[in-house]
Amino acid sequence: MSDKQRFSFKKKSKHKLHKDDITVIDTKVAKKAVVATGLGNAMEWFDFGIYSYLAVTIGKVFFSDLNDSAQLVYTFATFAVAFLVRPIGGMFFGMLGDKLGRKKILAITLVIMALSTLSIGLIPSYNSIGMAAPILLLVARLLQGFSTGGEYSGAMTFIAESTPDKKRGLMSSGLEVGTLIGYIAGSGIVTLLTFLLGPEKMLEWGWRIPFLIAAPIGLIGLYLRSNLDETPAFEAMEKAAEEEKKHVSMKNILVYHWRTLLIGMILVFFYNVVDYMLLSYMPSHLTAVLGYGETKGLLLILVIMFIMIPIVLLMGHFSDRIGAKKIILSALIGLVLLSIPAFMLIGSGSNWLVFFGLMILAVFLAAFQGTMPSLLPSLFFTDVRYGGLAITYNISASLFGGTTPLVLAWMIDITANRMIPAYYLIGASAIGIIVVAYFVKETAGRSLRGSAPAVEEKHEIAEVLEEPEEALWWKKEKDLLDEKREETIISDNKA
Repeated sequence: MSDKQRFSFKKKSKHKLHKDDITVIDTKVAKKAVVATGLGNAMEWFDFGIYSYLAVTIGKVFFSDLNDSAQLVYTFATFAVAFLVRPIGGMFFGMLGDKLGRKKILAITLVIMALSTLSIGLIPSYNSIGMAAPILLLVARLLQGFSTGGEYSGAMTFIAESTPDKKRGLMSSGLEVGTLIGYIAGSGIVTLLTFLLGPEKMLEWGWRIPFLIAAPIGLIGLYLRSNLDETPAFEAMEKAAEEEKKHVSMKNILVYHWRTLLIGMILVFFYNVVDYMLLSYMPSHLTAVLGYGETKGLLLILVIMFIMIPIVLLMGHFSDRIGAKKIILSALIGLVLLSIPAFMLIGSGSNWLVFFGLMILAVFLAAFQGTMPSLLPSLFFTDVRYGGLAITYNISASLFGGTTPLVLAWMIDITANRMIPAYYLIGASAIGIIVVAYFVKETAGRSLRGSAPAVEEKHEIAEVLEEPEEALWWKKEKDLLDEKREETIISDNKA
């Protein structure tokens, strides 16, 4: 028997489904995992909200020797630099997460996020320590970006691997509820403090309070995450690989999973374009481009985010019933058809029409937020899920998400065309339709790639065992992948 034949026989004997392979998930434990991971995501966007709303004040504190416009530029440049290190943090924590476990790494990223956010509130002003102040601010932002690179991808992985297959969509959507709650809390606290303290006290010391709040939030999150169990999918993988003690390298991910990485990057691309356009760029568009009142625009976005919370959960619920792929495709087609009408309403100047236009975009964004946290982790096999997802999400988010406000502002400036954001959405959505329709498999309600099914009740085990091929739907895909790896090893050995 040749090396290749022995390998093929070995692989075919590995994927038989037994009763003991099927994981019964305790729903209470799964909900606890959603809360613990969602809190970290909320902290990330809490920081995003307070930094955005305090941009003018931060500029005066850390860049007081510059004029007002230059202060704002340097403040946002310091904010944007965090996106440069996100992919590095994603690769670092992603590889560790696939090697050491999801739980440990998520605890580490949360601690770094909390400490770096807290440290911003403790840095003395430029007037006190000179250039050391903006340098320390930059270091804190780099640490935030580095930890964030491993946070969101790890949170998606943890929830997807800790929930029953038939409820993965609903429970994973809780992660994006954390996004909305964090942003609402951050911006809301800044607004409230500004109202209570006034501009002078906010500039003197009040701006520090929101950053200092990160400490107790971090402690609560660390306590919750420390009391979580490791995900069943990771534990099963570790048990199966106990004899080999072999972990996948970065090179392995790039060589054998490059197609999945590209598909994931395009999914994250159109998802982030819509996300950052509505939540980050739109307040500036309403004020600077359309002449809408600044306070009125910010309040509108806050109201929109409140309304989005139940819609996100509803989309997650429906994804478990009809499939995430159908919902995402419907939202992409909706954006192609309704982006121009939505921006015509937004540019009308009428409060109700502006609100209605924003809600059209918000519903489509909610469709992505309710489905992507369960779909993206399902693209990858268990042994590369954290690392592959970290690479996919952070590179795409850095290239296309964080740059969306900048690109839109620049294009409107050179063209003087207020409909540029609508055209940008249509282009991103058209690309998304092609990729989702032809290259993404429906995984809602099915086991994750590389894992046996996860059920909520014991009686479901018998139903799963009736169709073992459907339960291990990823088997052929895994065999082909393993054969490619083995052929490479045999070829290298002969060489």
